[in-house]
Amino acid sequence: MHRLGKEGLGAAYMAGFEWGLNEGYQVLVEMDADGSHQPEQLPELLNALTDADLVLGSRWVKGGEVLNWPKSREILSRGGNLWTRIALGIPLRDATGGFRAFRRKTLLGLGLDNVASAGYCFQVDLAWRALKAGFKVVEVPITFIEREYGDSKMSQKIVVEALALTTMWGIGHRAKQLRALVTKPKAVAS
Repeated sequence: MHRLGKEGLGAAYMAGFEWGLNEGYQVLVEMDADGSHQPEQLPELLNALTDADLVLGSRWVKGGEVLNWPKSREILSRGGNLWTRIALGIPLRDATGGFRAFRRKTLLGLGLDNVASAGYCFQVDLAWRALKAGFKVVEVPITFIEREYGDSKMSQKIVVEALALTTMWGIGHRAKQLRALVTKPKAVAS
């Protein structure tokens, strides 16, 4: 699939998902094509999909690792994932990773037409949507290797966008939780 210009990471994945769904595939996998994600680890994701709706290849669970990354990138990734867990209240250790296996029904149940995130936040957005929709999301350890081809698109603008979006989503999520606590009917003693 070739696109005419740069439209963002999220738009590229959406185009791929749309194509796969239209072709009738029951499982769709996303992964980086720059050598960072190891194709030989794909069977582990697919095996985990037998008992899950979405499987995340995780760098930050026990057994996962990153090779050849500068310490600054590791701190940024771990910090971003920690912030995501705190802000959104999700249990995922690596919500930002891009090595994933989706069931067809999961993608169809995520409301892809309403996805507005386009950059790296797209990964967080889909994982959070899956959890909120009640889908079973699991993480399996992977070894992530610093890219062999091309240049990283990570920039200060992308980091700020991701921080702003997760903060906004988190405030909305926590406000909804607070409203539910405040408006919860009190038990009446008899």
